[in-house]
Amino acid sequence: MSILADILTFLCLAVGIGSMLIGSYGLLKLPDLFARMHAVGMIDTLGLGLIIVGLMIQAGFSLISFKLFLIIVFVLYTGPAVTHALAQAALSAGLKPDVRDDDGEDAR
Repeated sequence: MSILADILTFLCLAVGIGSMLIGSYGLLKLPDLFARMHAVGMIDTLGLGLIIVGLMIQAGFSLISFKLFLIIVFVLYTGPAVTHALAQAALSAGLKPDVRDDDGEDAR
């Protein structure tokens, strides 16, 4: 059973870290604030969730697993709220989303 737990932990950690790296790449390469927030908000939440699930598998059924579960719940509730608040602040400050068509030209 320990080998199965180790394999599942490794898979969750590997996919979670890969997801976080993809989100970081999107943060660097996407054109505007709104696209960057979308990439980081979606992909990094998935990556963090998978990393914590991997740690929960490794910890077994214990108080540590419950605390890790509470971290997941907290992140899943606060992540979208923070992203929404940042987007509203950017819109209030006058920042407009970068709107492009399929050819990469400005669609405005």
